[in-house]
Amino acid sequence: MICILKAGTTEAQKQMLIKWFEDQGLRVHEYEDENQTVLGLIGDTSGIDVEMLEMLENVERVAMISEPFKKANRKFHPEDSVIQVENAKIGGGEFAVIAGPCSVESEEQIIEVAKQVKAAGATMLRGGAFKPRTSPYDFQGLKDEGLKLLLEAKEATGLPIVTEIMNADHLPLFEDVDVIQVGARNMQNFELLKELGHTNKAILLKRGLANTIKELLMSAEYIMSGGNENIILCERGIRTFETYTRNTLDLSVIPVLHQLTHLPVVVDPSHATGHADLVAPMALAATAGGADGLMIEVHNDPAKALCDGAQSLTPDQFKAMMDKVRKIREVI
Repeated sequence: MICILKAGTTEAQKQMLIKWFEDQGLRVHEYEDENQTVLGLIGDTSGIDVEMLEMLENVERVAMISEPFKKANRKFHPEDSVIQVENAKIGGGEFAVIAGPCSVESEEQIIEVAKQVKAAGATMLRGGAFKPRTSPYDFQGLKDEGLKLLLEAKEATGLPIVTEIMNADHLPLFEDVDVIQVGARNMQNFELLKELGHTNKAILLKRGLANTIKELLMSAEYIMSGGNENIILCERGIRTFETYTRNTLDLSVIPVLHQLTHLPVVVDPSHATGHADLVAPMALAATAGGADGLMIEVHNDPAKALCDGAQSLTPDQFKAMMDKVRKIREVI
């Protein structure tokens, strides 16, 4: 349920109403901008007399929310959320590009790539330190050493870093990480999501391989219900019967999510397509479709990459893509 207050409601009147809701056993989520104040009521609202509530002099109207996701719901928060990550912003018209290698492989590699993607226009650096791999024999990442190398790359370039967490027990290692990524395989690791809800870190939440939009938003709700509302949603393709591409990139998710939620939406065409020559076209399509940002894999020598070389752009290819992205952004 949401309760929209009339313009001119004083702070004292608002706080009195909030206290009354809390006395009814409800949690109150407050959203305020220059046009209106919205009180989102979370909990069992069956005992609330809506007609009585709407008769109060400070209440504009009351509306029920049928969707199970509340804090992520645009009805609770009509304006776009803008997530600030150091000097970078995403959402509400602010466009972010997260770029870097699938895996951190060496100090020389990550710093070189970081400098090149920054020069081309990237606003954040991605790189895997802990890598979930389908085969137990594949490269699993440099782990805590990889995190240290990412921080060195940040020091060299100033780019905020984005890297994936695998286990809640690893959270102490992520203290200096700017954006914690929850990968597709962990989207419904609810115990991990609960722990991330108790942090103040920005969280990049990837859609699972076979998960619905509603399930993605419910996973975001797990994090937000713990108090952390700094969520960035990421579409990275879903598994269908098509085998030519690694996954099927669902671009329709962009406008659907923008209708349903105030959270920013980024698109990862690298994991979606699995082929470097398909990444730029899908990145341009996502930009034109209204995405708030892109997540692109870039490697200085894809042929020798320890992970996902086939879908990684070279720095020159990334620069060429960014030039086109900027032109599309100017148009839209």
